[in-house]
Amino acid sequence: MQHAYNGIPANRLRDAVWRKSPLSNPSGNCVEVARLADGGIAVRNSRHPNGPALIYTPGEMTAFVQGAKQGAFDYLID
Repeated sequence: MQHAYNGIPANRLRDAVWRKSPLSNPSGNCVEVARLADGGIAVRNSRHPNGPALIYTPGEMTAFVQGAKQGAFDYLID
């Protein structure tokens, strides 16, 4: 597998198994995530499956998810 980098076209992550939240709405406004072979985590816009993917380390995703669970980003959806 080629080296994944921020902005890589998501369709070039050939072994990625994309998942989205069961809470996603039917109009397709959601993000999808995939664990990569090197341990990284890719994120893409479900409406643009061939568009760019952002790549994060497990530590970065852990910090984000924990912050979201604690309400750190609630101000974004007021």
